[in-house]
Amino acid sequence: MSHYKHLTPKEREKILLLYEKNCSISYIAEAIGRNKSTVSRELSRNCINGIYSAVTAQNNYEKRRRKCRPEYKLKNPLIYAYVRDKFLEHQWSPEQISERLKLEKAAYSISYSTIYRGIYAGMFDTAEQRKSQGNRGAIRKLRHRGKTRHTKGHVETRGKIVISNPIEVRPKEAETRSRIGDWEGDTVVGTKNGPCLVTLTDRKSRFLISQRAAKKNSVCVRDTIIRCLTGQPLHSITPDRGKEFAHHCEITEALNGVDFYFPQPHQPWKRGTNENTNGLLREYFPKGDDLSRYSDEYIQSKVDELNKRPRKCLNYLTPYEVYYSLSLHLT
Repeated sequence: MSHYKHLTPKEREKILLLYEKNCSISYIAEAIGRNKSTVSRELSRNCINGIYSAVTAQNNYEKRRRKCRPEYKLKNPLIYAYVRDKFLEHQWSPEQISERLKLEKAAYSISYSTIYRGIYAGMFDTAEQRKSQGNRGAIRKLRHRGKTRHTKGHVETRGKIVISNPIEVRPKEAETRSRIGDWEGDTVVGTKNGPCLVTLTDRKSRFLISQRAAKKNSVCVRDTIIRCLTGQPLHSITPDRGKEFAHHCEITEALNGVDFYFPQPHQPWKRGTNENTNGLLREYFPKGDDLSRYSDEYIQSKVDELNKRPRKCLNYLTPYEVYYSLSLHLT
């Protein structure tokens, strides 16, 4: 560890006084308590035509100090604009932004920790958000903003349905995510008694298929699932135990005998792929939002956006690329 300290303005002034008196470098060094090589280097760097200025020397020192520090990457307009667009307009996480740039070997790079520092420093906040005392600005765009959880001892009050197969007997290929066509299913609710989104996520690729159902009931959800999965690779479906999936036997019949596998109650982590995807979808369709006000084209555009967002679990490929075995250029 170096204990070297840079010359202070007072030391430079003293060097100026003694230098003008033609004192030797050794004498000046002893007078200010420095090594003579320090004084020699100071004079050789900052003397112009044999004249030394303490003010000029101090200014030169401050300029050199600024240049030796790495430039803060978010001050680069090109990088800032790219990060802002992906984070605020497309809901990419800082890590997704950083790692996708690496994957595509882009002309510039930025670490996710630098992006997080910029977010928490308010670099992506609007002027109105900075003025507000209660608005936390762009921080609220980050993934986990504090979701309510069931308290310990919570008892499920929803109706029970007859299950066909427990999740424990689901095929090994579905468990290991080794093939396309093993789906997890759920619904994303808007307003009470209003339409909902039926979401189906492929376990291997994380590819999302979603359509709006007129109501969150078993008939509407049944018909929507059949529409969504007709013509898709299909080996198994793992929904939760909500009553909206009560007609799963009819779905099995309509989709060439595909089997349903149900987890135990209160175990959402056993279909965590779909749970996580629903959380991402909530960024576009918040709880309590009236889903009837959105067009089918708009809903599909947001589904497409999620499918073309790089994922860490896919080594920063997108679900679309994995599902269709294609390569995209996103940066």
